[in-house]
Parts: sequence; C-alpha cells; structure tokens
Amino acid sequence: MVSIYYGDMPEAIYNPALYFKNTYTDDWIIDDLSKAMIKDVDKSDVIGPRVIDSPVLGGISPRELSGGVKTLMCMYKCPDKIFNASACGDNCAKWILKIGELQDITINLRHIMDFGDGEFDVHILNTGKNVHNMKELVPIAGTYVR
Repeated sequence: MVSIYYGDMPEAIYNPALYFKNTYTDDWIIDDLSKAMIKDVDKSDVIGPRVIDSPVLGGISPRELSGGVKTLMCMYKCPDKIFNASACGDNCAKWILKIGELQDITINLRHIMDFGDGEFDVHILNTGKNVHNMKELVPIAGTYVR
C-alpha cells in the first residue's frame, strides 16, 4: 500500500535524484519493473545496466534518466526510505500505485498529484484515512499543501 504524508516532512529524502546517484547499482536498472518504468516515463530502452537508449539524447547512462524515473526506482528499491514524490510528474502516479501493490511504501508529497480517474487504495498519514479515488483525495490533500 502507498502511504502519503502531505507537506513538510523532515525525514523525507528531499532530493531523490541525488540519493539515486549515490546509491543505485546495476541491478536496479536491469530489473523488469525498472525497465518498464524507464520505457513508459522516459520513452527509453534499457540496453544494459550502464546504457539506455533515449530517443532524444541517444545513448545515456542511468544518471541521465529523468528525476521522476530516478525517484520511482528509489521508492521501489529502498522501500524503508521516504522520498519526496513531488520530484515526479503525474506521469509517475500509476507507477507509484504499482509499487504500492508490490510492497508498502511511504512517500512525501508537497502538491496534489493526479492519480487518475480510476479506483486506488492510498493511506493518508496526515489524517489516518484511506482514500479510494481523486474525489476523496483532493479535499484532504488540499488542506495540507498550497
């Protein structure tokens, strides 16, 4: 399940891209879920653990992936840490939910992320309530973020 804390959270890793840069290993990149996230979010193909084929940049290293993909991989590979998911765009929301189906994660948000029109199950730490769609999420999140 995904648990979200809205607003300032001192224990959250505010710069997930920097954390990724100093923590990731080759196996993070060649993991099937990571490959799918890279393909979907960055429109790029993993050639190997150190080479990714970007349609815009050509051959790149994992360090040149988008901040959103780096944050998603950090959430997935370090579920015991809390990452600032506001480093992700809304195109990462479905992947956050997917990771939450696979394992429990806690994220910090400083904006209202659009999790789409479908149903989902998210726990809001600020209130202790579970929400199941954006109609339930927005009023709660809106009280904690500007």
